[in-house]
Amino acid sequence: MKIDLNADLGESFGNYTIGNDEAIIPLITSANIACGMHAGDFNVLNRTVALCKENNTGIGAHPGYNDLMGFGRKQVDMSYDEVENLVTYQLGAIQAFCNKHQVELNHVKPHGALYNATFNDEKLAQAIVNAIKQFDPKLKVMGIAGGNLVRVAQENGLTAINEVFADRNYTDEGTLVSRKANNAMIHNVDEAVEHVLRMIIDNQVKTETGKLIPIQADSICVHGDGPEALAFVEQIRDTLLQKNIEITTI
Repeated sequence: MKIDLNADLGESFGNYTIGNDEAIIPLITSANIACGMHAGDFNVLNRTVALCKENNTGIGAHPGYNDLMGFGRKQVDMSYDEVENLVTYQLGAIQAFCNKHQVELNHVKPHGALYNATFNDEKLAQAIVNAIKQFDPKLKVMGIAGGNLVRVAQENGLTAINEVFADRNYTDEGTLVSRKANNAMIHNVDEAVEHVLRMIIDNQVKTETGKLIPIQADSICVHGDGPEALAFVEQIRDTLLQKNIEITTI
């Protein structure tokens, strides 16, 4: 059994430090790196790509809405053509630093509100896939397990990665509980580990109502800006290895 372990990183900006990238990157197999819109900047992009190269960590683009104030978690009213250009612009930014450090860009995972909106908006998913396919059809597309983004990517001949979340609760519909809700996040490490193992081994997730629904887990995400992020990554990694589950870039 194999699984990818990823985190959303490169989210510092100017004099503001977010997350613990230097400690987390050596422990994961894929990094989703902010591309300067919802978070990150040119210096952070450069540094994060270099850290990934140093640790042989898979590099992913993490494009989001142009929303520094809301950290990309506010919905922005844009046309589908504008979203396609927004994603293309950010892919160009991270690719420039991949070229500088002579590393390959592996995948694309939209961020925050842009990511979540694809679950119910097939046309939005198509706009994002269009940008990725035109930029580089070899890039893999990471989206919420079972959602429109992975399905549309597959229909367009791209490799899709079904992503599950170690630190988020799920609705009965299979999407993430809104961050506005008190139970959106999982803060207990043991609970997160149990949550992850159920998704990987049993292909099920327990929803906020206690219901078990099917889910496909290709990659596990831990949000890098969370206060428990490092502890979650360390414990999940140790537990997976103890259970002889190989952790590898997908």
